[in-house]
Amino acid sequence: MSDHTQNYKISHMAHKGDGVAVTPNGEVYVPFTLPGEVVSLKLEGKRARLEQIVSTSDARVAPVCGHFGVCGGCNLQHMSDELYSEFKQNLVREALLDRGLELPLDGVQISPRHSRRRAVFTATRAGHKILLGFHEARSHKLVDLQECPVLDKRIVSRIGDIKKLASLCLPRKGDVKLTVIASETGLDIAIQSDEKTAHKRLLELSQATMALNFARVTLNGEMVLEAKQPTLAMGKATVPIAPGGFIQATQQAEDAMSALVMEGLRGCKNVADLFCGVGTFSFHIAEKAKVCGYESDKNALKAFDMARRQVKGLKSIHFEQRDLFRRPLTAQELYNFAKGFDGVVFDPPRAGAHAQAKELAKSKVRKIVAISCNPASLARDLKELIDGGYSVKKVVPIDQFIYSAHVEVVALLERVTKK
Repeated sequence: MSDHTQNYKISHMAHKGDGVAVTPNGEVYVPFTLPGEVVSLKLEGKRARLEQIVSTSDARVAPVCGHFGVCGGCNLQHMSDELYSEFKQNLVREALLDRGLELPLDGVQISPRHSRRRAVFTATRAGHKILLGFHEARSHKLVDLQECPVLDKRIVSRIGDIKKLASLCLPRKGDVKLTVIASETGLDIAIQSDEKTAHKRLLELSQATMALNFARVTLNGEMVLEAKQPTLAMGKATVPIAPGGFIQATQQAEDAMSALVMEGLRGCKNVADLFCGVGTFSFHIAEKAKVCGYESDKNALKAFDMARRQVKGLKSIHFEQRDLFRRPLTAQELYNFAKGFDGVVFDPPRAGAHAQAKELAKSKVRKIVAISCNPASLARDLKELIDGGYSVKKVVPIDQFIYSAHVEVVALLERVTKK
């Protein structure tokens, strides 16, 4: 570690959004800097502390949040729109190139500010004060949220009320987690607490849920009160959501991905929706084709089934509980089901769907839509499919985690027909 500051030029950006400076000791990572900037640094191993920006990039803009630079939730608010879009696109391009795939990319589809409808907060005590927000980067210190340009205004406007709720089950030391979803019927709040006596506060939490007009509150998976069932619209269906359940982070990203799914499966009559969750894409697909969803999560499938039973005017929808990591749908099963699936969409967790991609590569499925929140695992799975005889028709980056170094990707593929 050096006790002296020195000036260095930022050469490029790393994949997590830090600027990179080349020093006599090798590359170091410098948060909140941009390519071309000359900065004064104090070296601290592989990372460096920014002391001063000596020469500023023309692509630097004023952050839109007063917490920027402290809160660990965002680290890219200092970038111009043009550079930001280029950075997100490069994340996808470089992941593909790492697998030897040089594919044309569409422009990045970026969600607007105040569109994030799901947040995981931490709450803790600081003397007589309740803090609620996100942790600082690489720290256990909590930023007490006063504003947020990312979160849905239905959540931001209720920060004070969420604090009141958290205060009822906070231990004297330690914290609680609150997963908050802005549903169509109000806020759904799922509280996780390690406090041994937290369950004794159920009555107080129930009264607060009513008084503060929350749709539903659960504590450690146990229902406190459901005043109104939290739901989200997915195509023509109204889908009940599980407490703290997984949903696409923004409505805009979900709409964009659904449109791409329908584009990629155009003309298909029988579709498998793999890792279907609560049916985010299934209900759209069922407007044009028969669909069978596959998912391991029981709660997600319960919501899927409730929505499926109530929606009208769709083609047949079926589902099956199945762990596709451990037991992927085989090429033979893909062929056998009702004389064969001609379309497949898969949207797995970050680990990707490698085992499933191998089976798809051996299948006769005509069209595939591959979706991932991890460009690296998607690139690996696409390589498997391309080697198996598929052609990539379109790759679209989707940015629903704005101001962060995350990006989603949708790829449309078709099986190459032999002439």
